[in-house]
Amino acid sequence: MATARIVESLAEIPAGAWDALHDGRNPFITHAFLSGLEQHGCLRERWGWTPRHLTLWEGDDLIAAAPAYLKENSHGEFVFDHAWAHAYAQHGLDYFPKWLCAVPYSPVTGPRLLARDGSHRRALADVMTGLCERNGLSSVHVNFHDDEDEAAFDDEWLARIDVQYHWRNDRGWKSFDDYLAAFDHKHRKNIRQERAKAARAGIGFRIVDGAQATEEDLAAMHGFYLETFAAYGNHPALTLEFLQHLAATMPSALVLFLAMRDGQPIAGALCLRGGDTLYGRYWGASETLPGLHFETCYYQGVEYCLRHGLTRFEPGAQGEHKLARGFMPAIVRSRHWIAHEGFRAALKIWCAQESASIRQYAATLSAHSPFKASA
Repeated sequence: MATARIVESLAEIPAGAWDALHDGRNPFITHAFLSGLEQHGCLRERWGWTPRHLTLWEGDDLIAAAPAYLKENSHGEFVFDHAWAHAYAQHGLDYFPKWLCAVPYSPVTGPRLLARDGSHRRALADVMTGLCERNGLSSVHVNFHDDEDEAAFDDEWLARIDVQYHWRNDRGWKSFDDYLAAFDHKHRKNIRQERAKAARAGIGFRIVDGAQATEEDLAAMHGFYLETFAAYGNHPALTLEFLQHLAATMPSALVLFLAMRDGQPIAGALCLRGGDTLYGRYWGASETLPGLHFETCYYQGVEYCLRHGLTRFEPGAQGEHKLARGFMPAIVRSRHWIAHEGFRAALKIWCAQESASIRQYAATLSAHSPFKASA
């Protein structure tokens, strides 16, 4: 019989044992990525992130695991439950702490219940609800899970969905010109004009992976990241040491797109590569130039995917402006178990209404595709 254990640091688990539980195609759930967040100052209790990973063991063998955190707020999750917390407070109840199974700061779909078979994934979900009740937590949440995880949840887990914008090469494009040819005239013209603006400003690009990135490259990218967070008044969580850790431990997964002018980087986008997918995570710039954001964050990524045979590009959460550039609506999912039966029943109705609205929204967006009808 499997034994459940809560692990407070991934340093307690051998990397090989953790990574044997997934296929390695998603970089965000690797031991190197998750332990790096812990080791290099990206997760702090005062920011609301306390590692409480769930593991299942048969003797000394790790058979299943879930990256999980005790949360004192909803910062860095991208599945918004502020209204839920407010409703709890109005009724004199504590919504925090809650238990979150997710990848911090990363609204990226992937495995969350790491196991070799479906029975162990179901066991993880069952243990989560039991521990949630026994420890007096309000809820447990599994954000941005994939298709294999979905079968592990019963009807007591509330289902939520949202829309992101993903690029998919399901039409066999071989080059950016092939890609452009699929757009209608208006959108094709707009993309060409945006790219021309960046070119006229003298912008070129240096694209490096973790093995090729210099200390100066990593420092420049981190500086751009800080610029973006400062501009929006948000607290930056990722440290330069974490980027250095990714370059050293996941060199083929880390990809930097550095916009260069006169030999100096003036903007950058940080991406991770896994399996057949490029994941855009952060961007920043020291200057504001026409077309720079779209070229750095989208068009360079699309060209990279076409060159390297990647079929998907997920550039991050939100942003209807991505639709005009060929990133189409995609449904992403999360599951939520609420301990309070009254709130669980009320939120089930709320979630159903929300899902219906989001599906209608996604259908409306898809009807405004920038691609030609025959493409």
